[in-house]
Amino acid sequence: MAIRVYTTPTCGYCNQLKQYFRENRVPFTEYNVAGDLRRADEMVKKSGQMGVPVVDIHGKVIVGFNKAEIDRALKR
Repeated sequence: MAIRVYTTPTCGYCNQLKQYFRENRVPFTEYNVAGDLRRADEMVKKSGQMGVPVVDIHGKVIVGFNKAEIDRALKR
């Protein structure tokens, strides 16, 4: 399952999200949109949002650290 996490270094919710994935042994690829403008543009095109975190779980895009929505997307 391909999981992409778009974050910034100073985002508290981003850190909570990554910790949640680590604790549950969910593999993910992280993109720091503060330092990678190409990934920042990709994130905005996917989500329509400038805020982080943005999570792409197999094409399902979730904005923010919404555990319930993330868990539903992981079960698919």
